[in-house]
Amino acid sequence: MCGTVVLPGTAPAAEVDPTASHLTGLVDPFIGTQDQGNTFPGATVPFGMVQMSPDTGATSGYDYNQSSIRGFSAVHLSGVGCGAGGDLPVLPTTGAVDSTDNARYALAYSHSDEQASPGYYRVRLAGGITAELTATARTGWQRYTFPATRTANVMIDTGQALHTVVSSTVTVLDDQTVAASITGRGFCQDTRPYTVYTVTRFSRPFADHGTWSGDALADGSSRSSGGGLRGAYVRFDTRNDPVVTATTALSYVSVDGARRNLAAEGHGSFDSIRAAARQAWEQRLERVRVQGGTDGRLRAFYSALYRSLLAPNTGSDVDGSYTGYDDRVHRARGFTYFQNWSLWDTYRTQAQLLSLLAPAEMHDMALSLLHVNEDGGWLPKWGLATAETNTMTGDPVTPFLVNAYNQGLLSGHEEEAYQALRKNADGVPPAASPFEGRGGNPAYLRNGYVPLDASAPHKPGDFDYGHGPSVTLEYALADAALGTMARSLGHDSDADRYFARGREYRNVFDDNTGWFRARNAEGNFVGPSDPKDSSGFHEGTAWQYMWLVPQDMPGMMRLIGGKRAADDRLDSFFAYDRLVRDPAGTARSVWVNDPTSYYGEDTYNPENEPDIDAPYAYLSSGQPWKTNDVVHAALTLYTDRPDGTPGNDDLGTMASWAVLSSLGLYPVTPGAPVWGLTTPAFPRIDITLDPAYYPSGHLTITAPGTSDTRRYVQSVRVGGKGRSATYVTSADLRSAGTLGYTVGDRPSHWGTGPGDAPPAIDQGG
Repeated sequence: MCGTVVLPGTAPAAEVDPTASHLTGLVDPFIGTQDQGNTFPGATVPFGMVQMSPDTGATSGYDYNQSSIRGFSAVHLSGVGCGAGGDLPVLPTTGAVDSTDNARYALAYSHSDEQASPGYYRVRLAGGITAELTATARTGWQRYTFPATRTANVMIDTGQALHTVVSSTVTVLDDQTVAASITGRGFCQDTRPYTVYTVTRFSRPFADHGTWSGDALADGSSRSSGGGLRGAYVRFDTRNDPVVTATTALSYVSVDGARRNLAAEGHGSFDSIRAAARQAWEQRLERVRVQGGTDGRLRAFYSALYRSLLAPNTGSDVDGSYTGYDDRVHRARGFTYFQNWSLWDTYRTQAQLLSLLAPAEMHDMALSLLHVNEDGGWLPKWGLATAETNTMTGDPVTPFLVNAYNQGLLSGHEEEAYQALRKNADGVPPAASPFEGRGGNPAYLRNGYVPLDASAPHKPGDFDYGHGPSVTLEYALADAALGTMARSLGHDSDADRYFARGREYRNVFDDNTGWFRARNAEGNFVGPSDPKDSSGFHEGTAWQYMWLVPQDMPGMMRLIGGKRAADDRLDSFFAYDRLVRDPAGTARSVWVNDPTSYYGEDTYNPENEPDIDAPYAYLSSGQPWKTNDVVHAALTLYTDRPDGTPGNDDLGTMASWAVLSSLGLYPVTPGAPVWGLTTPAFPRIDITLDPAYYPSGHLTITAPGTSDTRRYVQSVRVGGKGRSATYVTSADLRSAGTLGYTVGDRPSHWGTGPGDAPPAIDQGG
């Protein structure tokens, strides 16, 4: 998005120079908390284990439209579409403790009495209680200011969460400390359970305490254990001192692990921890300094950058201990173990953004996935805490890890990673394994496609035979990506095999209709021929999956009749003629505008993953200026309001799309070191790079005069040298130092030459 976006009924915002104030002041954690963005506004640090945030009763935790808070819980996943986390909701109350259901003792609040910034949250609740939250990596800090009363309570609820709590235990250890363990399951469907352990230490002794089990309250009791509603309360006299601070440490290993984390990170005052959290965010955000833009555009950009850095999450304790996918305790030596893997979403955008802005953490994330394979026997699709959920389909872990390899982030582990990916690509997890893996491989390896068979046996969760055509496209993309790694490592016969499989997307193309379609085990195309039909397509239609062939866009376009035919389809898909006249209006009223409207659509869905790369298909059709137009329109959906992110943010996927598209540097081919070029949203962007991975140490992107009307690339210079191609490689970024755009108010011939489009991943290209 370039320049100023003026929404109906609003005035243009004033220009802001972010160098004049802290960048954290440009982040609004409330963005995405409305209209199923499913983000959370609470306190956390980059990639932290703890996310202290209010829960209002929404599936994902916090809904801006709801008016009461049930508790402040310690675990949240940003932007996921199903209930997860919400472990250990804690709520301050006054008066008698007479309920064990957090919905009944929920407290009203107003947005006018609420504020949030990176690493800090504050709200004034009904009854005159003020709650403040901050965090370290493994501890969540709560500061409660009560009215003067003898009955100031802190409710510690172990039996309720955003998922199903199988069982929990709460133990009052002494007059300042409460320990708990919570075993939960359920993410979009029934899943394997995981257990989180907590230790909460209060700033002063409590005067009284009790526990509950089901509907029964037990004053003076120190322990409650089992299924159903469980919890404890502690009581303070606040007539002379209204402030109570609680510090909760988490561990996925043990209560002792939580104790160690508390001992390491539980020191200092609330205000000092808040300041440290803010500084941690400031250091992250200042790696990308932009100049120009309105206050609203800057807030949207830095808020998206903030959400891009929330996950994956720290999973290891301060001593390196973590619980593996075999339910055993392991030790991460020399790296941080990460967990929570929304791979089907993040392999398209966030993986590449983190490789650029947080390569050291991305290195550890890649190692963590290799340890999942070592501990659990297989690579995950969607890993939640310490368990695989088998949510979503295809083979997303392959482009994710191959991206890490191609960015130089697997040094010393290249062959280990390759062998894990090779096993995953060529096999199927055994029946005893909880992993579904590439469940469609038996048919895919035999016939070159995954048939649609909704009745096929499978493990709990999603399964690939239920989404045959889209899974075939996902497998082919992953195979081509793996081919690049095989070629680079000298496994040439494997490379030839994977590159050939990367072209098997053609096996679900119906020449008679000109669209990808489902096939049955006998090879017959099945289901309606209308490309708006979703038979076999996971959260999409043939229209939206048409462009999920980034490994071979030239070959796909030849299938449908060449570049002109591809342009015609893209123009229809984006409602291009109308979009040029009314970008924001088209994005909001013509494209898909509901995060769950996956099916029966023939237009672009900027709120879901299958087609989020589609605007960049114009780079391959020879009309790159249309990418500028579509990206410009899509960025109008990212605003600085609570509904300012399209659809579920999915652990930073959509936020990363907005950041990358604003940089004018987009990973058009997941699993390959290729970045598409389009007009940046700001006239100057200075990126600080880690010199351990990028020798230049910086990348300065310039586009003088870029605006709503001057959004067309006229020429590009990479490291001072002219570039007619519409892409650069990671090798270019490691050494170039500068990426300069000349922009104008009309399309140009830049990027339209026969060799200017991003290359296919084929035969090592």
